[in-house]
Amino acid sequence: MGKKRIIKQGGHDSGGAKTRALGRVSKKKIELGILHVKATYNNTALLLTDATGNAILASSSGALGYKGSKKGTPYAAGKVGELLAEKAQAMGLKEVDVIIRGVGSGRESSVRSFIAKGINILSIKDKTPVPFNGPKAPKPRRV
Repeated sequence: MGKKRIIKQGGHDSGGAKTRALGRVSKKKIELGILHVKATYNNTALLLTDATGNAILASSSGALGYKGSKKGTPYAAGKVGELLAEKAQAMGLKEVDVIIRGVGSGRESSVRSFIAKGINILSIKDKTPVPFNGPKAPKPRRV
């Protein structure tokens, strides 16, 4: 007749990866930091450093459990921004400078969700790498 299902009472954690990630917050206290946003077409990665550039916190939409094409969406990038902002607030962060690299769709939403958690942004710089000439373009297709 098939397997019997056993339903366990309690102990069910609805937060998943988010609550586990918040449990590992560093005890180091910082007030000013730099938020690096790397937004590609396939993923969005955020890195929080102190004023000298030493990495403190990092996360990406792939690390939160999004797979495939969902990693590059603005929604996933917003969730990464929220998670990093919560961790940063637990460390006492008040203000950040933002450096954005890449052309993905998660550029803006990750920064917006970071602001929504109450962290002030001092400046936003776009340092997307642009080739001055780059590699030779492929030959045109002959049909």
